[in-house]
Amino acid sequence: MSDMSAVSSSGTLPAHKLERDDLKVALRAGLEDFKAAPAFGLFFALVYVLGGLGLWFGLGAAGQPVWFIPIAAGFPLFAPFAAIGLYEVSRRREAGEALEWSKILGALQGRGDGQLALVAIGVLLIFGFWIILARGIFAIFMARSGVGFDSLGLLVSPAGISMLLIGTLVGAIVALVLYSITVISLPMLLDREVDFVTAMITSVQVVRDNPEVMLVWAAVIAGLLVAAMIPAFLGLFVVLPVLGHTTWHLYRRAMPG
Repeated sequence: MSDMSAVSSSGTLPAHKLERDDLKVALRAGLEDFKAAPAFGLFFALVYVLGGLGLWFGLGAAGQPVWFIPIAAGFPLFAPFAAIGLYEVSRRREAGEALEWSKILGALQGRGDGQLALVAIGVLLIFGFWIILARGIFAIFMARSGVGFDSLGLLVSPAGISMLLIGTLVGAIVALVLYSITVISLPMLLDREVDFVTAMITSVQVVRDNPEVMLVWAAVIAGLLVAAMIPAFLGLFVVLPVLGHTTWHLYRRAMPG
């Protein structure tokens, strides 16, 4: 039966129930993938690290260092796209296929049907919405702070602390939405011939049906990415590859067929 014919009346593909042990197994498999083919993980992490450093120095040069806070908060939202090549490495190791740079890099365009690009456009739109929200939150609290917008002193003022709390709450909601629609859909679009709507609906369904496992994994991703970004993004050289490979194996535990 083809993937498309397996779509249920709810618009999703059938998935297995996940247990806590599935996350442990996926994490071990992710570590093994990174150790077996570290060059690919280090390469994709380097691209991500350079992007983060470029943002930091660019905003500093523009005299807008405060803006690094909301942008950095949304930066991890693009980690799944940085990990697409890593999904392909894990898929090829699982299938016993050769790990060729041309094939791994070619995976960035998905199956060539444009479905992956459509998800990327959707994520960019939601990220743009987050930036608009962040600007609104900044504007509200800046008016009460009396501190210049180009000063990091805003962040330690009473208004700045309140702004960070509210911004963190709003950002967490946006991040949860994006996580729900991408955590399963991106590896699925690399693995199966499905449309992006079905993939995203299935991803949300898997998160909804497995709240404990999937929310724990979301917290692990967020915590490790934030921690890895603190020392000049250098921790991402290990964290990003392991998270990417592990996400692939968690997808396979949820949808092995």
